Amino acid sequence: MDEFSQFFSDKVNTVGSNTIGTPDAHFSQAHIGASLAFYESVNVDDVVSAILQLPDKSLAADALPVSVLKLVTDETVLLLTELFNHSMSAGQFLSIFKEALITPAVKKLVVTDVQSYRPTSNLSVVSKLLERFVAQQLHEYLQVRWNLLPPLQSGFYGNSCSMCPV
Repeated sequence: MDEFSQFFSDKVNTVGSNTIGTPDAHFSQAHIGASLAFYESVNVDDVVSAILQLPDKSLAADALPVSVLKLVTDETVLLLTELFNHSMSAGQFLSIFKEALITPAVKKLVVTDVQSYRPTSNLSVVSKLLERFVAQQLHEYLQVRWNLLPPLQSGFYGNSCSMCPV
């Protein structure tokens, strides 16, 4: 396991050193009057819907697997709704939500060579739910309300927000 840890640490350091001096991103000016001063609150129905739409796959290492979250939705939805609304209104993402389970994933068939693996980061289910609500509102603000996203953008979003609950 130490060999995996060292390999992944070296990989991160290499990426960091290879991106020093890259040009800054180009941003467009926001329209006069555009302001992202607050997020809209989510309601219990939004949270229940988002939970029920989650795919049942999850890692056993997640403290709250999707299958269990779905079973206890009625008992947790008020707490989660309050947590999400507080996080969005305060503009804070709890540090516990930033912690990920790093898992080696095989990218080549030579399973005995650590270079045949890539690290995958898996956030908690609750973190992913909050991220979806933020992404939904950010997409609404950037694209629908202010048309700020470039028309030729093709990666990371489509005509509808893929990160957003339906």
